[in-house]
Amino acid sequence: MSKNKYEGVIALNTTGHEDKIDELVQLVGKEIESQGAQLEEIDQSLGRRDFSFNARHLASGHYVNYIFKAEPSALEKVRAALKLNDAVHLQHFQRLAE
Repeated sequence: MSKNKYEGVIALNTTGHEDKIDELVQLVGKEIESQGAQLEEIDQSLGRRDFSFNARHLASGHYVNYIFKAEPSALEKVRAALKLNDAVHLQHFQRLAE
C-alpha cells in the first residue's frame, strides 16, 4: 500500500510544563512515528494561541504542525494513540497533495 502525505495540527496542553515545550513536541513526534509514520517536518511557528472559547477548562494551547507520510490505516492508529496522551488537547489531520 502506498503512503500518503499528511499534515497534523495539534494543540498541546502545556499547563505546568511551560519549560518543557520542546520535549513535549518531540514526544508527540515519537508517538506519531511509533504508529508507522515517517515524520518529515515539525513546525512550531504558530506557538501559543488563545482558543475562541474555553475548551475543557483550557484557555489556550501550543500549536504544532507535524508533516508526515503514512499509510491510511496508520492514521487511525496515530489518532487513537494521541487521544490517550494527556498533553494533546486537540488534533486535526488532513491529507496533503503531493
